[in-house]
Amino acid sequence: MGGCFACFGSADEEVKKGSNGVKGGEGAKKESLGSGTKFSSDKSKSRGGSHSKKEGSAPKDGTTPHIAAQTFTFRELAAATKNFRQECLLGEGGFGRVYKGRLESTGQVVAVKILDRNGLQGNREFLVEVLMLSLLHHPNLVNLIGYCADGDQRLLVYEFMPLGSLEDHLHDIPPGKKPLDWNTRMKIAAGAAKGLEYLHDKANPPVIYRDFKSSNILLDEGFHPKLSDFGLAKLGPVGDKTHVSTRVMGTYGYCAPEYAMTGQLTLKSDVYSFGVVFLELITGRKAIDNTRAAGEQNLVAWARPLFKDRRKFPKMADPLLEGRYPMRGLYQALAVAAMCLQEQAATRPLIGDVVTALSYLASQTYDPNAPPSHSSRGGPSTPRSRESGRKSHHGSGSQSQSVQSPDFRQREVGIGGDSGRKWGLDDLERQDSQRDSPVSGMGKEVRNLNCDVDRERELAEAKVWGENWRERKHGNE
Repeated sequence: MGGCFACFGSADEEVKKGSNGVKGGEGAKKESLGSGTKFSSDKSKSRGGSHSKKEGSAPKDGTTPHIAAQTFTFRELAAATKNFRQECLLGEGGFGRVYKGRLESTGQVVAVKILDRNGLQGNREFLVEVLMLSLLHHPNLVNLIGYCADGDQRLLVYEFMPLGSLEDHLHDIPPGKKPLDWNTRMKIAAGAAKGLEYLHDKANPPVIYRDFKSSNILLDEGFHPKLSDFGLAKLGPVGDKTHVSTRVMGTYGYCAPEYAMTGQLTLKSDVYSFGVVFLELITGRKAIDNTRAAGEQNLVAWARPLFKDRRKFPKMADPLLEGRYPMRGLYQALAVAAMCLQEQAATRPLIGDVVTALSYLASQTYDPNAPPSHSSRGGPSTPRSRESGRKSHHGSGSQSQSVQSPDFRQREVGIGGDSGRKWGLDDLERQDSQRDSPVSGMGKEVRNLNCDVDRERELAEAKVWGENWRERKHGNE
C-alpha cells in the first residue's frame, strides 16, 4: 500500500494467503503485526506505560511499537458466540458476518467479525485493521479487543455497540421505531467528525479512512458514535506530497469524484464522504436509492440544485422529523454539507473547521416539544416512503427570517484549502463564473452567486459562533 505499512509491500500487490507471517503460534502472530510499522499519535503516546498490555503505543525514539492486541483461538470465539448461531448474528456485509458473543474468560460482551475467505476483505485488510485499531485510540473510534488468526481463519473482536449502526436508525425504519430527533442527529455528526479529525490531524502520519459511510458509524449508549471497519484505511501523504495514489476502493455513492476518477486519495476525500453521511442525517435519504425516481436515486446529485435556493432547504429535511428542527440550524447544517460536497477538493473545508461548526450546532439544543418549524405540502420528491403507510407532516413553505450576518466582503470566510489559505467572496465569484455556462444568462449567474454567498455566510457564522462558544466554555472552566 503506497505510503502505508512497510510489511505490506507495494501498493498494487495482492497479499497471498500465508505470505504475511500471521500463521503459527501466538508469538508469531504478534511479531508479524508489528514488524516494519512505525506509527504515533498524541493519544497513543499518552496511553503508554501501565496500559501497555492492552494498547499499542509508539515509542518516542521511533523504534517499532509492540502491538499487544489480545489473541484468541477459534475455539474461544466459537464458544463465545454459541458456535456462531443464527440467533447471535448482528449483521452481514461484503467482509463477512458479525456475531454478538460473550467471552468466557472475562464475561465481556463483544462483537465478533468473521471474515469471509471469499469476500471483499482479505489478509491485507485484516492486517490494516488490526494495526490501525491497535495503535489509534480515541473516544470516537471503536475499540479493538483482539483478533484470531488460527490457520486460515481471520476474526476480529470489538467492543459491543448496543445501538447498532447509524444506518439502522436512518433507513428502512420498521413501524413503531422512533426516528432520530434533530439533537441526536447533530450529536452523531459532531462525534463522527471528531473521530475523523483525530485520524487527519492527531495521528502521525495522518490516516485517510477511505470508507466513511453510515453503516460504519456504530452507536454506543446515548447514541455516542464510533468509527469502525478500518480495513481500507491508508496512511496519508507526508512531506511535499499532495496525495496518495491507489486503486479505487470504497462504497459507491460515498467516494469523492476526484478519487473515483483518478485514484488520487487525499484527506479531502474523507471530507466529501463525511458530507454525504451528514446529508443522509439531514434528509433521511440513502446515498444511493434505486427505488426512487430517476433524478433522485443519487443523493448528492439530487441535492446539488437544491443547495442553490434557500427557499428549498425545508424540502430537504427528513419528513420523519415532522418539522421539529430549528430553521436556522437546518440552514447552517446544509451549508456545512454543501461545503463538504464541493466538486473541487481544494475548496472543501478541513475537517477541523467542520468539527468547530458542528460542535456549535450540537450545543444548540432544540426543544422537540416546540411547535414545528413549518407545516407543509410536500411535493413528490420530499416524503420518505414507509411500509407502515405513515403520513409524514413536512413543513409548509413559510420561512423564518433570514439570519443576520456581517458583511463578509470585508473579511475572509474561515474555511481552509489544501494550501491553508482562506476562502473569500472573490473566490466564490470566480468559481461561479467559471461553472455557469455563458449562455445561461446573467440573471441566473447572479442568483446562483447570491445563493452560494448565503451558504458561505451560514457556514462562516456557525464557525464563528462555535469558536466563541469554545472560548466561553474554556473561560468558565
